[in-house]
Amino acid sequence: MKRLQNRIAEGGKTLPTAAAFGVLVWLAIGLVQRQLWPQLACFVASVYLMVELTNQNALLRTRSRMVSSSFILLSCQSCFLFPQLTGAVVQLCFVVAFILLFQTYQDQQSTGRVFYSFGLVGLASLFFVHTLWYVPALWVLMGTQLQSLSVRTWLASLIGLATPYWLALLWLMVPWGVEPTQWSLSLQPLAEHFGELVDIHYALPPYLLERGILLLFALVLAAGGIMHFWSRSFEDKIRIRLLYGFFITLTALTAFFIVAQPQHYDVLMRVLAVCASPLIAHVFTFTSSRLSGILFFTAIALSVALTVLSALTTSQI
Repeated sequence: MKRLQNRIAEGGKTLPTAAAFGVLVWLAIGLVQRQLWPQLACFVASVYLMVELTNQNALLRTRSRMVSSSFILLSCQSCFLFPQLTGAVVQLCFVVAFILLFQTYQDQQSTGRVFYSFGLVGLASLFFVHTLWYVPALWVLMGTQLQSLSVRTWLASLIGLATPYWLALLWLMVPWGVEPTQWSLSLQPLAEHFGELVDIHYALPPYLLERGILLLFALVLAAGGIMHFWSRSFEDKIRIRLLYGFFITLTALTAFFIVAQPQHYDVLMRVLAVCASPLIAHVFTFTSSRLSGILFFTAIALSVALTVLSALTTSQI
Protein backbone atom coordinates (compact mmCIF):
# COMPACT_ATOMS: atom_id res chain seq x y z
CA MET A 1 0.00 0.00 0.00
CA LYS A 2 1.35 3.40 -1.01
CA ARG A 3 1.41 5.94 1.78
CA LEU A 4 1.67 9.71 1.57
CA GLN A 5 5.44 9.34 1.80
CA ASN A 6 5.49 7.25 -1.41
CA ARG A 7 3.10 9.55 -3.24
CA ILE A 8 5.38 12.48 -2.44
CA ALA A 9 8.48 10.53 -3.48
CA GLU A 10 6.95 9.56 -6.80
CA GLY A 11 4.95 12.74 -7.37
CA GLY A 12 5.64 15.19 -10.15
CA LYS A 13 5.42 18.20 -7.83
CA THR A 14 8.19 17.09 -5.49
CA LEU A 15 11.10 18.53 -7.46
CA PRO A 16 9.36 21.86 -8.28
CA THR A 17 8.48 22.25 -4.60
CA ALA A 18 12.06 21.51 -3.54
CA ALA A 19 13.35 23.90 -6.22
CA ALA A 20 11.01 26.66 -5.03
CA PHE A 21 12.26 26.10 -1.48
CA GLY A 22 15.83 26.33 -2.77
CA VAL A 23 15.12 29.64 -4.52
CA LEU A 24 13.65 31.06 -1.31
CA VAL A 25 16.76 30.00 0.59
CA TRP A 26 19.02 31.67 -1.96
CA LEU A 27 16.99 34.86 -1.71
CA ALA A 28 17.06 34.69 2.09
CA ILE A 29 20.87 34.52 2.25
CA GLY A 30 21.21 37.61 0.04
CA LEU A 31 21.33 36.40 -3.57
CA VAL A 32 20.64 39.86 -4.98
CA GLN A 33 22.48 41.94 -2.39
CA ARG A 34 25.63 39.80 -2.48
CA GLN A 35 25.48 39.23 -6.26
CA LEU A 36 25.78 35.45 -5.92
CA TRP A 37 24.79 34.78 -9.53
CA PRO A 38 27.84 32.62 -10.48
CA GLN A 39 27.31 30.45 -7.40
CA LEU A 40 23.59 30.14 -8.17
CA ALA A 41 24.36 29.18 -11.77
CA CYS A 42 26.63 26.37 -10.56
CA PHE A 43 23.96 25.19 -8.12
CA VAL A 44 21.19 25.19 -10.74
CA ALA A 45 23.44 23.32 -13.16
CA SER A 46 24.27 20.77 -10.44
CA VAL A 47 20.57 20.19 -9.68
CA TYR A 48 19.75 19.72 -13.36
CA LEU A 49 22.66 17.33 -13.83
CA MET A 50 21.60 15.33 -10.76
CA VAL A 51 18.29 14.80 -12.58
CA GLU A 52 20.24 13.64 -15.65
CA LEU A 53 22.42 11.39 -13.51
CA THR A 54 19.30 9.73 -12.10
CA ASN A 55 17.57 9.36 -15.46
CA GLN A 56 20.56 8.08 -17.42
CA ASN A 57 21.39 5.42 -14.86
CA ALA A 58 17.88 4.59 -13.55
CA LEU A 59 19.13 4.97 -9.98
CA LEU A 60 15.57 4.51 -8.74
CA ARG A 61 13.50 1.71 -10.26
CA THR A 62 10.41 3.91 -10.29
CA ARG A 63 9.76 7.36 -11.72
CA SER A 64 10.91 9.68 -8.97
CA ARG A 65 12.75 12.96 -8.49
CA MET A 66 13.81 12.16 -4.95
CA VAL A 67 17.54 12.12 -5.76
CA SER A 68 17.60 15.71 -6.99
CA SER A 69 15.09 16.81 -4.34
CA SER A 70 17.24 15.24 -1.61
CA PHE A 71 20.25 16.99 -3.13
CA ILE A 72 18.49 20.37 -2.91
CA LEU A 73 17.42 19.88 0.71
CA LEU A 74 20.79 18.51 1.75
CA SER A 75 22.55 21.45 0.11
CA CYS A 76 20.19 24.05 1.55
CA GLN A 77 20.91 22.76 5.05
CA SER A 78 24.41 24.16 4.54
CA CYS A 79 23.29 27.35 2.80
CA PHE A 80 26.00 29.31 4.61
CA LEU A 81 28.32 27.63 2.09
CA PHE A 82 26.48 29.07 -0.92
CA PRO A 83 28.52 32.30 -1.16
CA GLN A 84 31.71 30.26 -1.70
CA LEU A 85 32.39 29.85 -5.40
CA THR A 86 35.11 27.22 -4.91
CA GLY A 87 32.71 24.70 -3.37
CA ALA A 88 30.11 25.36 -6.06
CA VAL A 89 32.60 24.68 -8.86
CA VAL A 90 33.96 21.54 -7.20
CA GLN A 91 30.44 20.22 -6.66
CA LEU A 92 29.48 20.82 -10.29
CA CYS A 93 32.67 19.16 -11.53
CA PHE A 94 31.96 16.06 -9.44
CA VAL A 95 28.41 15.69 -10.76
CA VAL A 96 29.55 15.92 -14.40
CA ALA A 97 32.49 13.60 -13.71
CA PHE A 98 30.13 10.98 -12.27
CA ILE A 99 27.83 11.20 -15.29
CA LEU A 100 30.76 10.59 -17.64
CA LEU A 101 32.30 7.85 -15.48
CA PHE A 102 29.03 5.93 -15.23
CA GLN A 103 28.85 5.88 -19.03
CA THR A 104 32.06 3.82 -19.04
CA TYR A 105 30.40 0.88 -17.24
CA GLN A 106 32.04 -2.37 -18.45
CA ASP A 107 33.78 -0.49 -21.26
CA GLN A 108 37.54 -0.69 -20.90
CA GLN A 109 38.04 1.12 -24.21
CA SER A 110 36.13 4.25 -23.20
CA THR A 111 39.20 6.47 -23.05
CA GLY A 112 37.39 9.62 -24.18
CA ARG A 113 34.84 9.71 -21.37
CA VAL A 114 37.49 8.77 -18.80
CA PHE A 115 39.71 11.59 -20.09
CA TYR A 116 36.94 14.19 -19.77
CA SER A 117 35.81 12.84 -16.41
CA PHE A 118 39.26 13.07 -14.87
CA GLY A 119 39.81 16.37 -16.66
CA LEU A 120 36.93 17.71 -14.58
CA VAL A 121 38.49 16.24 -11.43
CA GLY A 122 41.71 18.00 -12.39
CA LEU A 123 39.80 21.24 -12.97
CA ALA A 124 38.20 20.91 -9.53
CA SER A 125 41.65 20.38 -8.03
CA LEU A 126 42.77 23.73 -9.47
CA PHE A 127 40.19 25.32 -7.19
CA PHE A 128 40.60 22.84 -4.33
CA VAL A 129 43.79 20.81 -4.55
CA HIS A 130 42.59 18.25 -2.00
CA THR A 131 40.21 16.93 -4.67
CA LEU A 132 43.20 14.83 -5.71
CA TRP A 133 42.62 12.75 -2.56
CA TYR A 134 39.78 11.09 -4.45
CA VAL A 135 41.82 9.99 -7.46
CA PRO A 136 43.14 6.64 -6.07
CA ALA A 137 39.63 5.78 -4.85
CA LEU A 138 38.17 6.59 -8.28
CA TRP A 139 40.70 4.25 -9.91
CA VAL A 140 39.76 1.47 -7.50
CA LEU A 141 36.04 2.07 -8.10
CA MET A 142 36.59 2.03 -11.85
CA GLY A 143 38.10 -1.42 -11.47
CA THR A 144 35.66 -2.88 -8.94
CA GLN A 145 32.33 -1.12 -9.45
CA LEU A 146 32.38 0.23 -12.99
CA GLN A 147 34.64 -2.52 -14.37
CA SER A 148 36.14 -0.05 -16.82
CA LEU A 149 39.73 0.16 -15.60
CA SER A 150 42.41 -0.87 -18.08
CA VAL A 151 45.86 0.37 -19.01
CA ARG A 152 44.32 2.60 -21.67
CA THR A 153 41.67 4.15 -19.44
CA TRP A 154 44.19 4.58 -16.62
CA LEU A 155 46.53 6.48 -18.95
CA ALA A 156 43.56 8.51 -20.20
CA SER A 157 42.75 9.45 -16.60
CA LEU A 158 46.33 10.63 -16.01
CA ILE A 159 46.25 12.78 -19.14
CA GLY A 160 42.86 14.15 -18.12
CA LEU A 161 44.14 15.08 -14.66
CA ALA A 162 47.19 16.78 -16.15
CA THR A 163 45.38 18.76 -18.86
CA PRO A 164 44.03 21.58 -16.63
CA TYR A 165 47.53 22.03 -15.24
CA TRP A 166 49.05 22.24 -18.71
CA LEU A 167 46.59 25.03 -19.47
CA ALA A 168 47.42 26.65 -16.15
CA LEU A 169 51.13 26.62 -17.09
CA LEU A 170 50.30 28.50 -20.30
CA TRP A 171 48.37 31.06 -18.26
CA LEU A 172 51.32 31.48 -15.90
CA MET A 173 53.76 31.79 -18.80
CA VAL A 174 51.83 34.62 -20.50
CA PRO A 175 51.41 37.55 -18.10
CA TRP A 176 48.89 39.84 -19.76
CA GLY A 177 50.07 43.35 -20.58
CA VAL A 178 53.74 42.32 -20.81
CA GLU A 179 55.80 42.31 -23.99
CA PRO A 180 56.44 38.82 -25.45
CA THR A 181 60.18 39.27 -25.01
CA GLN A 182 59.62 39.55 -21.26
CA TRP A 183 57.59 36.35 -20.88
CA SER A 184 58.87 33.94 -18.27
CA LEU A 185 57.52 30.86 -16.54
CA SER A 186 57.28 30.82 -12.78
CA LEU A 187 56.38 27.51 -11.14
CA GLN A 188 56.10 29.07 -7.70
CA PRO A 189 52.27 29.30 -7.77
CA LEU A 190 51.96 25.62 -8.71
CA ALA A 191 54.53 24.63 -6.09
CA GLU A 192 52.52 26.47 -3.44
CA HIS A 193 49.32 24.91 -4.78
CA PHE A 194 50.59 21.34 -4.46
CA GLY A 195 52.29 22.21 -1.18
CA GLU A 196 48.83 22.55 0.35
CA LEU A 197 48.15 18.93 -0.60
CA VAL A 198 50.95 17.61 1.61
CA ASP A 199 50.45 20.18 4.36
CA ILE A 200 48.57 17.87 6.69
CA HIS A 201 47.41 19.54 9.88
CA TYR A 202 44.27 19.55 12.01
CA ALA A 203 42.26 22.74 12.46
CA LEU A 204 38.67 23.19 13.55
CA PRO A 205 36.44 25.44 11.40
CA PRO A 206 34.33 28.29 12.83
CA TYR A 207 30.74 27.64 13.90
CA LEU A 208 31.81 24.12 14.83
CA LEU A 209 28.54 23.21 16.58
CA GLU A 210 26.39 24.11 13.57
CA ARG A 211 28.71 22.31 11.19
CA GLY A 212 28.81 19.25 13.43
CA ILE A 213 25.01 19.04 13.64
CA LEU A 214 24.67 19.31 9.85
CA LEU A 215 27.30 16.66 9.26
CA LEU A 216 25.76 14.29 11.82
CA PHE A 217 22.28 14.71 10.34
CA ALA A 218 23.53 14.05 6.79
CA LEU A 219 25.50 10.99 7.90
CA VAL A 220 22.57 9.54 9.86
CA LEU A 221 20.35 9.83 6.78
CA ALA A 222 23.08 8.38 4.57
CA ALA A 223 23.66 5.50 7.00
CA GLY A 224 19.93 4.74 6.94
CA GLY A 225 20.05 4.71 3.16
CA ILE A 226 23.05 2.39 3.14
CA MET A 227 21.47 -0.11 5.54
CA HIS A 228 18.19 -0.09 3.61
CA PHE A 229 19.96 -0.56 0.29
CA TRP A 230 22.01 -3.48 1.59
CA SER A 231 18.89 -5.15 2.95
CA ARG A 232 16.91 -4.69 -0.30
CA SER A 233 19.66 -4.65 -2.93
CA PHE A 234 18.45 -7.95 -4.39
CA GLU A 235 15.52 -6.04 -5.89
CA ASP A 236 17.85 -3.92 -8.03
CA LYS A 237 19.80 -4.89 -11.12
CA ILE A 238 23.48 -5.75 -10.79
CA ARG A 239 24.52 -2.50 -12.49
CA ILE A 240 22.50 -0.42 -10.02
CA ARG A 241 24.01 -2.31 -7.09
CA LEU A 242 27.49 -1.49 -8.37
CA LEU A 243 26.64 2.19 -8.87
CA TYR A 244 25.27 2.42 -5.35
CA GLY A 245 28.44 0.73 -4.14
CA PHE A 246 30.26 3.60 -5.84
CA PHE A 247 28.18 6.17 -3.92
CA ILE A 248 28.50 4.30 -0.62
CA THR A 249 32.29 4.15 -0.88
CA LEU A 250 32.66 7.84 -1.73
CA THR A 251 30.19 8.83 1.01
CA ALA A 252 32.23 6.94 3.60
CA LEU A 253 35.49 8.32 2.21
CA THR A 254 34.20 11.90 2.24
CA ALA A 255 32.98 11.51 5.82
CA PHE A 256 36.46 10.26 6.77
CA PHE A 257 38.10 13.24 5.05
CA ILE A 258 35.83 15.69 6.87
CA VAL A 259 36.59 14.14 10.26
CA ALA A 260 40.32 13.86 9.54
CA GLN A 261 40.65 17.36 8.05
CA PRO A 262 37.71 19.44 9.36
CA GLN A 263 39.26 22.67 8.08
CA HIS A 264 38.16 21.54 4.59
CA TYR A 265 34.58 20.98 5.71
CA ASP A 266 33.11 23.71 3.51
CA VAL A 267 34.10 22.07 0.21
CA LEU A 268 33.88 18.43 1.27
CA MET A 269 30.33 18.91 2.52
CA ARG A 270 29.34 19.88 -1.03
CA VAL A 271 30.83 16.61 -2.29
CA LEU A 272 29.00 14.69 0.44
CA ALA A 273 25.69 16.14 -0.77
CA VAL A 274 26.30 14.68 -4.24
CA CYS A 275 27.30 11.22 -2.98
CA ALA A 276 24.71 10.84 -0.20
CA SER A 277 21.62 12.10 -2.06
CA PRO A 278 20.98 8.83 -3.99
CA LEU A 279 21.27 6.83 -0.76
CA ILE A 280 18.78 9.07 1.06
CA ALA A 281 16.40 9.03 -1.91
CA HIS A 282 16.52 5.23 -2.09
CA VAL A 283 15.40 4.64 1.48
CA PHE A 284 12.55 7.15 1.40
CA THR A 285 11.31 6.03 -2.02
CA PHE A 286 11.16 2.30 -1.34
CA THR A 287 9.94 2.15 2.26
CA SER A 288 6.24 2.31 3.04
CA SER A 289 5.74 1.45 6.69
CA ARG A 290 4.16 3.72 9.26
CA LEU A 291 7.52 4.15 10.96
CA SER A 292 9.22 5.13 7.71
CA GLY A 293 6.50 7.72 7.09
CA ILE A 294 7.11 9.24 10.51
CA LEU A 295 10.86 9.30 9.88
CA PHE A 296 10.31 10.80 6.42
CA PHE A 297 8.33 13.79 7.64
CA THR A 298 10.57 14.16 10.69
CA ALA A 299 13.59 14.31 8.40
CA ILE A 300 11.92 17.00 6.26
CA ALA A 301 11.01 19.05 9.34
CA LEU A 302 14.54 18.78 10.73
CA SER A 303 15.98 19.66 7.33
CA VAL A 304 13.91 22.83 7.17
CA ALA A 305 14.87 23.70 10.76
CA LEU A 306 18.57 23.18 9.98
CA THR A 307 18.21 25.33 6.88
CA VAL A 308 16.82 28.16 9.01
CA LEU A 309 19.77 27.70 11.41
CA SER A 310 22.20 27.84 8.50
CA ALA A 311 20.52 30.94 7.08
CA LEU A 312 20.96 32.66 10.45
CA THR A 313 24.64 31.60 10.44
CA THR A 314 25.01 33.02 6.94
CA SER A 315 23.74 36.40 8.09
CA GLN A 316 26.56 36.49 10.65
CA ILE A 317 29.35 35.67 8.18
